[in-house]
Amino acid sequence: MIRYLIIAIIYIVFTVYGYQAIKTVFKSPWIHYLFFTIAFLVAANTVYQFSTPGVGRVVSGGRGYAIGFMLAYLSLNLVIVPLLIGEDIIRGFIGLYDRFFITRETFAIPSRRKFISQVALGLAAIPFTSLLYGMYKGRYNYKVLNYTLYFEDLPDTFDGYRLTHISDIHAGSFDNKEKINYAVDLVNEQKGDVILFTGDLVNNKASEMYDWKDTFSKLSAKDGVFSVLGNHDYGDYVEWNSAKEKKDNLDELITIQKDMGFDILLNENRYIEKEGKRLALIGVENWGKGGFKKSGDLDKASSNITADDFKILMSHDPSHWDEKVIAHDYHYHLTLSGHTHGMQFGIEIPGWIKWSPIKWRYKHWAGIYKEKGQYINVNRGFGYLAYPGRVGIWPEITVIELKKGKQIA
Repeated sequence: MIRYLIIAIIYIVFTVYGYQAIKTVFKSPWIHYLFFTIAFLVAANTVYQFSTPGVGRVVSGGRGYAIGFMLAYLSLNLVIVPLLIGEDIIRGFIGLYDRFFITRETFAIPSRRKFISQVALGLAAIPFTSLLYGMYKGRYNYKVLNYTLYFEDLPDTFDGYRLTHISDIHAGSFDNKEKINYAVDLVNEQKGDVILFTGDLVNNKASEMYDWKDTFSKLSAKDGVFSVLGNHDYGDYVEWNSAKEKKDNLDELITIQKDMGFDILLNENRYIEKEGKRLALIGVENWGKGGFKKSGDLDKASSNITADDFKILMSHDPSHWDEKVIAHDYHYHLTLSGHTHGMQFGIEIPGWIKWSPIKWRYKHWAGIYKEKGQYINVNRGFGYLAYPGRVGIWPEITVIELKKGKQIA
């Protein structure tokens, strides 16, 4: 109860300061009424959405939109408040100076300067409009990222082999069939030799895939579609009536993937053969640090795999690569992960900057990394979670071409 009271107080303070900027810049009372109406609707919708029963602890649907609009509104005021508080401090000092050194009879604070409020609103418009854009268009702004990786021990027959990597579908968040059909077609258009999906098919329950099963059944590649489980796929974020109900949900999710044509690897491996040579494809269940499920068993998944095999590992959480894979006795040439979403927010200008707050939690959070002669690709995710949008970190389809030889400078 105290937590909600603190949140309410902060919201009111933000709203009051936001109004101060609006009032200083705009004299029309209708704009003032509009600001308070928006503030009320955002708060009322959030209270309504979170006071009704949800599917699980993971936010989606109406709750996601409530969070999105709340974040946009707060981002507007989060910029305004520090600037106006700073102005208030200066105004206070000026009032004190005038009172005691200019010998005014009464203490008076100077009026707000319109310029400061204009600057505050101008700066605040940047995150505000960005978050709204991320909800309107950014979440379906799919990007195809192409990489070429060189390996001296790649089997000759796999020179030029193309992997299409997707991750974090989160079907429970989707609400636009046309956009998802477009994205699935875009995956197929890459004509990868194999499609590899690295987990988090749903947010909470297997039932989230009912409306999307036919759509994702269209994914097709010459050498198949392979998948592993992510932390959301186990149903850990739902209050189940029994352990059996939870297990049945996971079994159903696995069955759905098989029905869609996915070859799901549960601490297992497969060989992809071509003209007498082979690649070892290894898939572990979720393994993540920081309280996430640790069902992944790399040794079990690699049984029957030899040290000389060229190995591609599918592991949902990149922390597994940091903690277990790099130091393993076997050399895993390429690991494919997801999980981070790039936090769905950041700044990326290829060749110049790649930044997101998620970097403070995950060392490897987006793109290709190399350590000890081993590579990992962390996919930014196909879908979205909680905040129903993306800003700067767009949904990703990765195409990785394997080449035999040394890296060309």
